[in-house]
Amino acid sequence: MAMTYNEDQSMLRDSARDFMKTEAPVAHLRKYRDMDCKDGFSHDLWKQFSEMGFTGILIPEADGGLGMGHVEAGIVLEEIGRNLSPSPFLSTSVVAVEALKAADKAMRDRWFPGILAGETVIGIALEEGKKHHPEKIALKAERSGNGFKLSGAKQFVVQGSSSDMLIVAARTGGAVGETDGLTLFAVEKDAAGLSMEAARTVDSAMAARVAFEGVEVTADAVIGDVDGGWAVLSKMLNAGRTGSAAEMVGVGTGAMDLTFDYLKQRKQFGRVIGEFQALQHRAAHLYGEMEMARSAVLKAQNFLDEEDPRAELYASVAKAKAGLACNLSVREGVQMHGGIGMTDEYDIGLYMKRDRALAEFMGDIYFHADRVAKLNGY
Repeated sequence: MAMTYNEDQSMLRDSARDFMKTEAPVAHLRKYRDMDCKDGFSHDLWKQFSEMGFTGILIPEADGGLGMGHVEAGIVLEEIGRNLSPSPFLSTSVVAVEALKAADKAMRDRWFPGILAGETVIGIALEEGKKHHPEKIALKAERSGNGFKLSGAKQFVVQGSSSDMLIVAARTGGAVGETDGLTLFAVEKDAAGLSMEAARTVDSAMAARVAFEGVEVTADAVIGDVDGGWAVLSKMLNAGRTGSAAEMVGVGTGAMDLTFDYLKQRKQFGRVIGEFQALQHRAAHLYGEMEMARSAVLKAQNFLDEEDPRAELYASVAKAKAGLACNLSVREGVQMHGGIGMTDEYDIGLYMKRDRALAEFMGDIYFHADRVAKLNGY
């Protein structure tokens, strides 16, 4: 297993880095935050993602995509995190695409072209409680004619109010807390009985609380097998957890770079503060933690691409380690910037906010540390 990028992956990294730095830097986030954009991201930028080929990285070649893997998707996500670029890439081109790979040809033909063109946004309607517990899904999907009727609610649906379709995890059988009896559905935004309440997240992105009041869908809306949705959901979760970990590595690295630059410029007592040994020790420790997180994420990505059974474990290892390292980076960044670190004029605070949002996405540090222990038999 290669723990470094090959030539093609290095070229993709350079391309993604230049693109995000030029077309979607932190100033781009500020622009859409300050204009109180209802979507929280630019649809024109999303189309530029398509022109760069990013949106089709995980879509199979047979469906018109590039047929690449999670390593390549993670390269793009790291640069998104480094620049705090607002986009639906994680939810749409990573998590949703992973789910739609299990759909029939008609559904793939319905949604993949729009994703490839940068015209379609897909939301993931999974969470129901205050914390991430996917096995505790309670939203009901009852048989109705030749289809199902969905009743219940979801929250923290990132880009939900901007989505053309929601991938909804519902319970068609079993009891809350069981993995059996779950089914995934593709629900279009204009479905009768579907309502959304938009909410801005701490990092200025948009999410939604979604209510399902007897939403009728046909059997064709099922992704995978009825009552057997956990298999597809697990792949979605592994993709989302590893993808968000890659983005957190980018966020942590971006915050670290800002901080190191500041240490080289800020003077105190006639010397740049980066010359003080105490700060040097903290900087060295931070750098080491970020590199370990990057290695953990790359290993998880490789396992996903190889369909290794250890991918489930390492997705949680990556999310936990990236979460710890990124949080360390943004906290150290704010502290080493001193009082100005808490002001809106300095970008370091924006990195802290993105870290906070990503930390909760598909399980926080504590969820995944516990999961790693359980998967190892403890």
